Amino acid sequence: MSSMMQPQIILLKEGTDTSQGRAQVVSNISACTAVADTVRTTLGPRGMDKLIHDDKGTTISNDGATIMRLLDIVHPAAKILVDIAKSQDSEVGDGTTTVVLLAAEFMKEAKPYVEDGVHPHSLIRSYRSAGNMAIERVRELAVSIEGESLEEKKSLLAKCAATTLSSKLISGEKEFFASMVVDAVLAIGHDDRLNLIGIKKVPGGTMRDSFLVNGVAFKKTFSYAGFEQQPKKFLNPKILLLNIELELKSEKENAEIRLSDPMQYQSIVDAEWNIIYDKLDKCVQSGAKIVLSRLAIGDLATQYFADRDIFCAGRVTEEDLQRLSSATGGTVQTSVNNVIDEVLGTCEVFEEKQVGNERFNIFSGCPSGQTATIVLRGGADQFIEEAERSLHDAIMIVRRAVRNSTVVPGGGAIDMEISKYLRLHARNIAGKSQFFVNSFAKALEVIPRQLCDNAGFDATDVLNKLRQKHATDGGANYGVDINTGGIADSFANFVWEPAVVKINAINAATEAACLILSVDETVKNPKSESAQGDAAAMGGRGGGGMRGRGGRGMRRR
Repeated sequence: MSSMMQPQIILLKEGTDTSQGRAQVVSNISACTAVADTVRTTLGPRGMDKLIHDDKGTTISNDGATIMRLLDIVHPAAKILVDIAKSQDSEVGDGTTTVVLLAAEFMKEAKPYVEDGVHPHSLIRSYRSAGNMAIERVRELAVSIEGESLEEKKSLLAKCAATTLSSKLISGEKEFFASMVVDAVLAIGHDDRLNLIGIKKVPGGTMRDSFLVNGVAFKKTFSYAGFEQQPKKFLNPKILLLNIELELKSEKENAEIRLSDPMQYQSIVDAEWNIIYDKLDKCVQSGAKIVLSRLAIGDLATQYFADRDIFCAGRVTEEDLQRLSSATGGTVQTSVNNVIDEVLGTCEVFEEKQVGNERFNIFSGCPSGQTATIVLRGGADQFIEEAERSLHDAIMIVRRAVRNSTVVPGGGAIDMEISKYLRLHARNIAGKSQFFVNSFAKALEVIPRQLCDNAGFDATDVLNKLRQKHATDGGANYGVDINTGGIADSFANFVWEPAVVKINAINAATEAACLILSVDETVKNPKSESAQGDAAAMGGRGGGGMRGRGGRGMRRR
């Protein structure tokens, strides 16, 4: 009897949780659907906002990527949705809610087939081919805005920005901000660095008080006595950018100087003063009227520059200094020796201006012109934070539209057209794949359906009208009309979005759905209690050792 008993084989550490098989796939799909339900109501112009309160404060947003990031999701499969929302945000800037909804809907449509015993790889194969066909169809339907005059192109880009902003908190002023965003993006030209567009937030005033600076603007830095005596406006000044301290250095702690003659002490003090005065003299001799440094400019230097009608500012942030360097043509110096004209920047007008309760240093009319600053005004801090996120999305969209100048109709029109195309294609497929491609096509209808639900319209009625219209010739551009609850030509109503947004969303959502469907086992390893205990013991011994050394190194009294 004992010879028949099989020995127990232990592969994993005690307490390890394993889940596998069909039930695990279904569980992962349910988790992803639950995550998507959180952001579902934020889609579209009538989307609701989410208030998220954590240890860092309160955030009000309807941006999919921001919400997904702040939710702090722990489910391993659901984290994939967070990743695709982040990638959509960094790659395109908009469509983060769309990509999460599409991925969840693809999985939701696949769930009944998985429960009925269909192998996940059959679904994955069909989904990948359907995704590729959908992307090709988007490219066929996309309309190019290339070759237009500058004024026409600005108008078209503003319409793309307005479509993005229509679903944001600042949708009431979308035309005002859309033109501002287009001007900012065109100002930086073909440069890919997003940090060349600065966004500065000043609480107070109304949204209409926001303005665009064709150059660089930053908040007045910490200043010493003598600052108010400096000139606050220059025309065509030379600008010196530094990365050095301009203040008296204190002696190192425990520094020791041995003197044979007490009279030598004064020469040592004088040497310290001579070093700083030598630096300041060289700044003045360079001919610069504005001196900016990333490090501190002390009270002595501030008064010295004020006496010579020179403006100075210390502790300028790295980002602002780099933008100033790009805009004015100046080069950041790490020494004041041999400062030549070629390393100095310039601009047409520099002025210090009061904005709300803050004072801003504004450099406009910069020669290279490849930078811009948007100064945002508004009531509450949370409102301005959300306005900044909204403008970031709009800036990304306009940048993409400038580079990939093809647009598609929004409002669910392109989703309905791809859905119709895939349904027709599925009729020519033999076997089970026909059902899977049909499910993919049905999942694409989640976008117009959710737009209707969020606006309070009857989604079934509107979708039936859209299906009927898209079945006829010339109905490809019809989407949901948010204002009336019916359908309308999205292209004629200037509800546009760059084709790259939709292509990226379908691609990322399909890949995420296929990835989650391919996972059939989850293994969770428990944390080792002994390892934690060892770490705590090491910390205790290390703390005692530090205290002992600290006692020996104390200064004698």
